[in-house]
Amino acid sequence: MFEHFYNEIFRSVIIAFGSLFNGIEVHKKDADNDTFSIIKVPLSYGPTQKFLARMEQQADLNKPVQMTLPRMSFEFTDLSYDPSRKASQSQTFFKTESDGTKAKKVYLPVPYNMGFELSIMTKLNDDMLQITEQILPYFQPSYTLPIKMLGDLKETLNVPVQLENVSMEDDYEGNFDTRRALVYTFRFVAKTYLYGPIADVTDDIIKKVQVGYVAGQRGLRGTSYERDVTYKVVPRATKDYDGSEITTLAEDVDETETVITVANGGSVTAKTYVYMGEEEIFVESISGNKLTVKRAQDKTTAAAHVLGASVYSITSNDANFIDIGDNFGFDGSISWQTQIATLLM
Repeated sequence: MFEHFYNEIFRSVIIAFGSLFNGIEVHKKDADNDTFSIIKVPLSYGPTQKFLARMEQQADLNKPVQMTLPRMSFEFTDLSYDPSRKASQSQTFFKTESDGTKAKKVYLPVPYNMGFELSIMTKLNDDMLQITEQILPYFQPSYTLPIKMLGDLKETLNVPVQLENVSMEDDYEGNFDTRRALVYTFRFVAKTYLYGPIADVTDDIIKKVQVGYVAGQRGLRGTSYERDVTYKVVPRATKDYDGSEITTLAEDVDETETVITVANGGSVTAKTYVYMGEEEIFVESISGNKLTVKRAQDKTTAAAHVLGASVYSITSNDANFIDIGDNFGFDGSISWQTQIATLLM
């Protein structure tokens, strides 16, 4: 049942959460409201108690160096299963690598909530208010954080980060007339997903199907049957995936035109498919820069196209980038025995 895999989901979410609060600054102003100092608030990973302990000085050592304020720290604090976002365990989804050569399968992810605490420590109340106002407006009450997961599959998951509550406290070192520390604690929940092991299913993809039918007796030389039919189908792309623009339109085209003019007819090949907008078009013949075409192929919708619109070719290279589950088309071929069999019927 169990096998080693590590998709680095927790690590990715923790890093992404911390990156939200990089670059927060505190500006110091003089009596004329001019900024004379800008402090970039440092951010580090760790519990609040650790940083508060660093602020305390041992009396017998009398150290002159203290931790400077303001500063921030964050920590991953808890993890819980979220049944409200549960999907079927048996469902899977497929992804292809960027070069289109390999396909991967993984079960639908499992929903979990990751708890975080962000602590802000300042000496002055104005510093605390500046930092707080730079954070709160983005959470209403959640902020959607796009995170790339699953390594080479480059699956981007939008993780809502929700602000649960804010607590405030004043901490003092020793007596009330000594150093003061204001501590605000923000509690967040990141609603993420955990993925299981990823399986390579490249070899399981059917790229060609061939069916043969035979009937009657073998011929005089015993090399073939009286009726021998072989039919072969190969999946092909029904749209352009690699962005191979071959020419542009030289006129506006409406939804019904079957003769269209392009800027360079020599770059188009007859008896092939081209792609414009979201419409697949079959090129029947070419005369100069005029193409005689069949519109709206493979269940695409005929649409109007404007002068200068790009015309893309659909070639065998595009088949390498077909999305798993795509409603791709088929091309077929029938062997020479079929033609003979048709004549004998």
